[in-house]
Amino acid sequence: MKFDAIVIGAGSAGYVAAIRLAQLKKSVLVVEKDKIGGTCLHYGCIPTKALISATEAMHAPKRYSRAGITVENISVDMGKLKSWKESVSAKLARGIETLFKGNGVNFVMGDAVVRAPGEVVVDGEVYTAENIIVATGSEPLPIPGIEFDGENILTSKELLDLKLDPSSLNLAIVGGGVIGLEIGMTYARLGTNVTIVEMMDQVLPGIDKDIASLMLRFLKRMKIKVLTGTRVEAIDTDNGKVTLIARQGDKEVKVEADKVMVAIGRRPRSKGFGLDELGVKTDRRGFITTDDRFMTSVEGIYAIGDVASMPLLAHKAHKEGVMVAEIIAGVRDKRDMPIIPAAIFTDPEIATAGLTESEAKEKGIDVRTGKFPFGANGRALSMGYLEGFTKIVAEADSGRVLGVHIIGPDASNLIGEAVIAIQNGLTVEDLGSTVHPHPTLSETLMEAAEAVDGKAIHILNR
Repeated sequence: MKFDAIVIGAGSAGYVAAIRLAQLKKSVLVVEKDKIGGTCLHYGCIPTKALISATEAMHAPKRYSRAGITVENISVDMGKLKSWKESVSAKLARGIETLFKGNGVNFVMGDAVVRAPGEVVVDGEVYTAENIIVATGSEPLPIPGIEFDGENILTSKELLDLKLDPSSLNLAIVGGGVIGLEIGMTYARLGTNVTIVEMMDQVLPGIDKDIASLMLRFLKRMKIKVLTGTRVEAIDTDNGKVTLIARQGDKEVKVEADKVMVAIGRRPRSKGFGLDELGVKTDRRGFITTDDRFMTSVEGIYAIGDVASMPLLAHKAHKEGVMVAEIIAGVRDKRDMPIIPAAIFTDPEIATAGLTESEAKEKGIDVRTGKFPFGANGRALSMGYLEGFTKIVAEADSGRVLGVHIIGPDASNLIGEAVIAIQNGLTVEDLGSTVHPHPTLSETLMEAAEAVDGKAIHILNR
């Protein structure tokens, strides 16, 4: 019952930390009370992308109507769609179980409580370890004073269960961020009447404003109603119907729907594990505070992933899992966070890395930008995509790439090249002079880099 490390939580951060520790010849126990893989694998990233991919297949023929391709009478078997979505998550979860067994990671299901430094109790059983890693993740954040009821006021988890008939549903979504847009677009493809209510003055707050403006146009084309600058003050439920009472400036706005999904953010799951009693400190939002070694205020207790800090991204949690394992094993001194990209699986996709133009200016950095449209890219046109762009933000004097922002086909895969450029201090000349295969979507990165200096070939330069 004694281990080198105990990991609480088998989500994105926890299972990676456990596997890396085992690879480094440390004995590890993982404790999880729900499912191996956590929120991302079962209630977030993976099931969402499975549904997005499936519904995209339904609507892809529309892009090729100009090419003379017509597909009629497309139907959806919701039961099979649900089973297929769950099978994707289940297969990946079995893969993690196999990795646990193959690497000698011990696993136990149950509720974990840290009773003392180095001591974890799981349903009455006591386990000890010199190092305890808290990787308990996050949970949906409710509107203040309005709790989730699982019937009318829902989280993304209930929507992903596909228990509702989307073709006859009026759905209101509070929050125009990543979760709200991904699920809103998916349900709209399935025939749902969707209204998105966002408190800020743009959808996807924090994203490059040019991208947010274009995404708003795509939402409206899908007949998704969007109310920005609108704050929800109350939600009334009556006879199976829901009414959002909101304020848009000085005007009261009411939105009637069958169900409402609240997607205003997530909060760290830091309560209920005995951490408060031990003096583990959190910030005002509930995130566990850590030093540059992921150590909490209590020696021997570490925290990683969503429970410890923003951004709440699985790939950031993966990286932290690797780093904390290497710190504990003595092969790394401290954390060294690289550039963390973000991908949004809307239609079209959005991906971003580094600074936006406005963020750079707020930091007092003089910048130049280059933008190349997918409408001038041969591969994008051959795929039926007429809009979108790749935008590069570069330091004015040096030409060093500070940020890359993409809205268009396969943006989530294209951003990897941008991350390499930013992280390694490459310039727009480095990126623009690199030969990219033709015809490919990756050429938009090359031409956007060249556009910074007015050298792009396939557009009229500013």
